[in-house]
Amino acid sequence: MSEAVITETTQAGVRTLTLNRPDRLNAANDALLLALTGALRRADAEESVRVVVITGAGRGFCAGQDLGDVSGRDMTFTEHLNHTYNPLIRTIRSLNKPVISAVNGVAAGAGASLALAGDLRLWAQSASLIEVFSNIALVPDSGSTWFLPRLVGYHRAFELMALAERVRSEDALRLGLCEQVFPDETFAQDVQAYAERLAARPANALKLTKQALVFAQTSTLDEALDQEAALQQIAGDHWEHEEGVTAFKEKRPAQFVRDAQ
Repeated sequence: MSEAVITETTQAGVRTLTLNRPDRLNAANDALLLALTGALRRADAEESVRVVVITGAGRGFCAGQDLGDVSGRDMTFTEHLNHTYNPLIRTIRSLNKPVISAVNGVAAGAGASLALAGDLRLWAQSASLIEVFSNIALVPDSGSTWFLPRLVGYHRAFELMALAERVRSEDALRLGLCEQVFPDETFAQDVQAYAERLAARPANALKLTKQALVFAQTSTLDEALDQEAALQQIAGDHWEHEEGVTAFKEKRPAQFVRDAQ
């Protein structure tokens, strides 16, 4: 039996999904993209999973589309994106749990889009990102035109896309493309520790916070205010809020993970 293109492990409420085509720098084929989307949806349905990490096996995070996989295929570019990449990116953004992109190596093309799609982006020291689409006269896709300018501004995003410039970890941190950079030698352990910190936070409140942020990115201020008010009621009615207030009054750390989980 062939090795799985996505491997899954779970520890302390953290589900780690690893792209597993290391001999191809985890370049994406249909099997990998569909398997990753399915794994994310399964994680979303499991109450015990509180945080999802996406990372890559070997030296690369994701080298983008495996061009050999689509060469000669009787499918348009639009059909291919709508069948594979677009459902994946939509799943990440709509997931009811925080998604961490743990960028352990090169993230290129659609792999760069995947790296940017996480709610949080953690990079290894040797990681890099490159929007390679213009090298083969294509348009950035899989969400890059939406994510990148919101992070670095229109002009810098255009430059990175037009010139296909490689962004290394020190510049990624400065530009806001990642939240943390960890040493290569301890990257997996550092990501797990970070994810476990996040998993200990109030899951319902983080779910609603993600919903509010995603909504606000395409709304007016008035719409965002109304959405905040509605979501705040949901949060306030949840047991997490009572626990947080009680813990504050009792001067103890709040316990947002129930034993049943």
